[in-house]
Amino acid sequence: MTKKSRRQFLQNAGIATLAAVSPLAAESERVKELFIHHVLFYLKDPNNAQDEAKLLEGLHKLAKVPNIAYVHIGKPAETSRPVIVRDYTFSWMCFFKNIIEEEIYQTHPIHLDFIKDYSGLWEKVVVYDSVGPKKV
Repeated sequence: MTKKSRRQFLQNAGIATLAAVSPLAAESERVKELFIHHVLFYLKDPNNAQDEAKLLEGLHKLAKVPNIAYVHIGKPAETSRPVIVRDYTFSWMCFFKNIIEEEIYQTHPIHLDFIKDYSGLWEKVVVYDSVGPKKV
């Protein structure tokens, strides 16, 4: 190995090491990792059909946030295994290309209007955010 090629090798190795531990490497992971945002809504009055219809209307408006890759609005399924939670009114699950898109969604005017206009209907929400596990 000549001095020039060895020097070039060491420079390339140093650049590769810096890239692997830099915040930019972590940022590139944030850009390519699927992000799932799952919310369970519990109405204050779960037997009120008008409140349920109004919240459903709001969820359909919320689904128009442009950076949502896929959205599913659901009701509890008619299943009865002991591990299944069925006490919520609506399930809102949306998929984003990455966490950055989800962060944009959180501050999008449609999302902020949804909270302002419909939060009076629910007594609580439970949120499950998930990403894929890191490869070992």
